Amino acid sequence: MDRSDIKTGIVGLGNIGQYHAERLVELGVPLVGGMDVSSDARSRFAHRYEVEVYEDHHELYDSVNAIIITTPNKYHELYAVDAFERDLHVLLEKPLAHSIESATRIAEAAAESDGHAMVGFNNRFANTVRIVRNRIDRGEFGDVTHIEANYVRRRGIPGRGSWFTSRQIAGGGALIDLGVHAIDLALFLLGYPGVTEVSGVTRSEFGSSEEYAYLEMWGEDAGPAGFDVDDSASAFIRCVDDRTVSLEVAWATNRPATHEFVIRGTKAAARFDLLEGGLTIHSASNIGPDHLENTAIETRQNDTHADEQQAFFDRISRDDVDDDSVQQAITVQRVIDAIYRSSDDGHTIVVDE
Repeated sequence: MDRSDIKTGIVGLGNIGQYHAERLVELGVPLVGGMDVSSDARSRFAHRYEVEVYEDHHELYDSVNAIIITTPNKYHELYAVDAFERDLHVLLEKPLAHSIESATRIAEAAAESDGHAMVGFNNRFANTVRIVRNRIDRGEFGDVTHIEANYVRRRGIPGRGSWFTSRQIAGGGALIDLGVHAIDLALFLLGYPGVTEVSGVTRSEFGSSEEYAYLEMWGEDAGPAGFDVDDSASAFIRCVDDRTVSLEVAWATNRPATHEFVIRGTKAAARFDLLEGGLTIHSASNIGPDHLENTAIETRQNDTHADEQQAFFDRISRDDVDDDSVQQAITVQRVIDAIYRSSDDGHTIVVDE
């Protein structure tokens, strides 16, 4: 099947749904419809893209081969499981779900389906990440043993009072929103080793305050009444063979924003900014006088969502074996769940694979 023949619909027609729609059009994949429970969202989408829109996802599913799901986390299971049961191809925005139980049911449905499945870990497709992963695979870093993963905003709560700040709908706050990216990327660069133990603390220090200094973000600020989630998390993740990850994520902190990742290996290390690029390779040598080397690498910034979509539709076109992103998303969900439990219980959590 050529990707120009893969009739595709979008479930969830808000900002991220329209973001995906724009890239579908650019990629040459036929966008044939959309679904949303909001009549306003349906009207905007229909006017902008001149496609059919539906209130019932079953009607949309009757007319497509593939679905991109961009709804709030709590509703991922409903739309994904129904799509998998119809053997549709599914690109599901991260996280897999709002809870480990719901995520497990999605993974089971994906495993039983003939449709291709991908979870939206778009940062894997960043050119900087690809360069680092390629060098790791070639052995240039030696044995990669530790990753420092930072995804920290100074003031970036995505609209207090929106679904992002509701535990019932989102499943958590900064940890499940930003942490899912940081955890996946760290484990991805480590080769997804088994996770054994997690220790972490989540905090709600800014979102629950009347004195929060709102500048701008995805949504309007409705104040602390609609905020019952974490706005930061610090954690330490231990994997098999003593590989480790230190994690720092936040929607709001009194420190400069940082999206820095540091990959430590026995032959070399790398430091890069997840959102802005800027890759440096650090190494040392005793060939000649002992010396340290810091090599800056320049590459162009790329549209990670567009490249993610291309990989998804190319996989469908070639009927390739899926990547392991669904099962890896389950691992990420277990880590997130363990961090929340560790914070609540005040001790390290053993993670069951």
